Amino acid sequence: MEIREADLKTEYYRASGPGGQHRNTTDSAVRIRHLPTGVVAQASESRSQFQNREVALERLAAMLRKREQKAKKRVATKVPRSAKEKRLSDKKAASLRKKHRSTFD
Repeated sequence: MEIREADLKTEYYRASGPGGQHRNTTDSAVRIRHLPTGVVAQASESRSQFQNREVALERLAAMLRKREQKAKKRVATKVPRSAKEKRLSDKKAASLRKKHRSTFD
């Protein structure tokens, strides 16, 4: 999938956290929004705005690829005969336990 520059809205903001004066005084964090889908990716690890933009674009592309993938439809399988038999025997045992609880007058 090709991401067009016209479909992106890029915001730059001041990153928080460790990094010293340089990080605290520059708007190095990047948030990129893909307008047609509304998917948002952001990066603020680096002190470089350019590097953060590249990382955010990679993340956005990965999110869009994942969004495009179709989930495989679940194929229903038959319940094994032994499982049915076990369930029925458990029900019968529970029924007998309950039957023996009652008092006989």
